[in-house]
Amino acid sequence: MPSQPNRRHVLSAGLCLPFARGFNVPSTLQSEGGGSGKRLLVLGGTRFLGPAIVKAALEMGFEVTLFNRGKSNPDLFPELERLKGDRDAGDLAALETGEWDVVVDTSGYVPDHVRQTAELLRDRVQHYVFVSTISVYADFGAEYTDESAAVGEVSAEDLAAVQKIGDVFRTGGQLYGPLKALCEQAAEAAMPGRVSNLRSGLIVGPEDSSDRFTYWCVRIAQGGEVLAPGDRDAEVQLTDVRDLGRFCVVAGRDRAAGVMNTVGFPFRVSMAEVLYGAKIVLGSDAQFRWVPSDFLLEEEVGPYMELPLWLPDGMRGHFDNTRCLAAGLTCRPLGDTIRDTLAWHLEERGEEHTWGRAGINADRERALLDGWKARQEEVETEEIPAPEAEEAEAAGAR
Repeated sequence: MPSQPNRRHVLSAGLCLPFARGFNVPSTLQSEGGGSGKRLLVLGGTRFLGPAIVKAALEMGFEVTLFNRGKSNPDLFPELERLKGDRDAGDLAALETGEWDVVVDTSGYVPDHVRQTAELLRDRVQHYVFVSTISVYADFGAEYTDESAAVGEVSAEDLAAVQKIGDVFRTGGQLYGPLKALCEQAAEAAMPGRVSNLRSGLIVGPEDSSDRFTYWCVRIAQGGEVLAPGDRDAEVQLTDVRDLGRFCVVAGRDRAAGVMNTVGFPFRVSMAEVLYGAKIVLGSDAQFRWVPSDFLLEEEVGPYMELPLWLPDGMRGHFDNTRCLAAGLTCRPLGDTIRDTLAWHLEERGEEHTWGRAGINADRERALLDGWKARQEEVETEEIPAPEAEEAEAAGAR
């Protein structure tokens, strides 16, 4: 049997997938104030989480400025002030003037980039919100992790080799988390007591082209026999991108300084609740066949990516989110996320979409289901006591 994959490798590779594009903000934000007359600067702002932040900020009354290279979705938000620059090239000239109440950094991966930006802005910005990740933690196998847990480290040699954002991802995501931890420290060193370090987990919802959650919405909507992986009671922690976008603005507005695990719901949600909930919400005829992790690992199924949300025993843990909930993170009903994600997928991609980085194709799923059924039949045959088997054979002969 192949050795069980390492949890850090699996989650780091999954959580560091590039963000996608934009989406709609719920009408519930339209009446929320608190930002009138305030200015917000977004470093990035045009891919997946960025548009969520921008739309939430606009609904809350902020004046918003975008700083980016102008290459991703350049036609998005044409009404906003745009500052052009390139952190990879050290081009921050556009940020040398101007004042903002809050800056939200969605594009900080390299510690030097964050240090340079935070030092440049610290006298002209009241609060810095840095979008980090739970991949910062050194022990990904812990059953329970709060913000006091130790973070991963980066060797001086590896750090020296990371000069551009692309360098972060050339190691299969292994340096992604530890480098984010150094980014957090760089922001805090430049603006002590004025930084919200938001350690996000799995971010899902409309426009998530990574398919780490979209797969289940689509597959369950298709119906039929569905391979449900591992322990049905295993906890699932995820955050709708629109809820995280709103919280980035709230944390900056309220000066909610410190480190927060921005993951999950105010209660525990199981894999079964996600899958059966999707079946109900989507009106599907899906029938789930639960296949144990041991069998899936024997068949070399990739945890978390090939079968999204699935982690084998020993790789699951709970990330405490008490702090972010107390600071104002609110989570919309999971059913809304499921419906909206499927609607986006069908509108933007269509029913013929094939799964790439995440998700399992139909032939592979069918082969695994057939293999598991055959395994069960073998076990059932082996478990028949010898005398009963003989009697059954004799009865058949008669």
